[in-house]
Amino acid sequence: MKPDKRIYCPYCSEKLTSKPEHDVLRDYCGHCEKFFYDNPLPVVSSIVVNDRKVLLVKRKIEPSKGEWCLPMGFAETGESIEAAALRELQEESGIFGKITDLVDVVSGYSKMYGDLIFITFEVERIGGKVSPGDDAEEAAYFSFDEMPKLPFASNTRAISAYLSTKQEYWAIVDSFSKSTGLNGAKAEDFLSDKLLRLIEKNAETIGRRWLADVKTNKSTHTYSISDEHRTYERVMKLIRQFSDWLGGTYSDQEIRDHYKALGKKRKIEGFRLSEVLSALSLIRKHIWEFALSHQVWTKTIDIYMSLELERRMVLFFDKAAFYVTKGYEEAI
Repeated sequence: MKPDKRIYCPYCSEKLTSKPEHDVLRDYCGHCEKFFYDNPLPVVSSIVVNDRKVLLVKRKIEPSKGEWCLPMGFAETGESIEAAALRELQEESGIFGKITDLVDVVSGYSKMYGDLIFITFEVERIGGKVSPGDDAEEAAYFSFDEMPKLPFASNTRAISAYLSTKQEYWAIVDSFSKSTGLNGAKAEDFLSDKLLRLIEKNAETIGRRWLADVKTNKSTHTYSISDEHRTYERVMKLIRQFSDWLGGTYSDQEIRDHYKALGKKRKIEGFRLSEVLSALSLIRKHIWEFALSHQVWTKTIDIYMSLELERRMVLFFDKAAFYVTKGYEEAI
């Protein structure tokens, strides 16, 4: 139930009446000529995350006794909100922390305490070990997708707000931490796979742009006098294979054999090595320019996606150029 309503003045013990102040009806003592105010109680909670698992405590007292929630409690008179959050964290979970960010502030109502204001902080653990305190039966870390249902809407809202600020960052970290090699990766391993699918879908456009370039570029003269249809078919095959090369469909040995054979074949066909390497460079240029022109630059993750693709392309085309050169030299 809601906290007991005032009946008597705490200063003179006269019975209180009600009187409007600025159109709000408040408790009033006529003897002291003093208004009394009902303000929401501040409740603090902490989000402590370790290895993408959030710290929860099982409540030992009502409300919601026996249920899991964030470490939380009321701020005391004379302490700051931040100090209250860290105190409650230590008392309920045994963890000493440092506040790193304000996650959420929201008002609410409790049948037991009346109007409340919930303040949630992101807290970094700096010491202590997980051990339930006086108001908690247990304390433990839970992954976000496996944590129990939380009894307090303020906790659920705060965790949702926290995750919304971390999802892109975690996606970037995950993608960056994966192998930077060109084999062994699985589908969706990299954020830039989205751009690879865009390249696959628009292979014909990229191929036509490359063909127009090699037919007029001074560094690729032999391509300008070669059979146009055959040249176009060759570049289309390479572009369509490009995402497979990067995605690990082919082994390093298969990439090596393919481009060594390509180098030998171009030598036999009468292309200069500089022309073959220049043609490879132009393929890389047109793939990159197309990807950039169709990328949306609104978020950090968009920038990272493009830079990741560029890094993967450098690794791939450097390897391709090296083995083309090896194959060309072996054919001499």
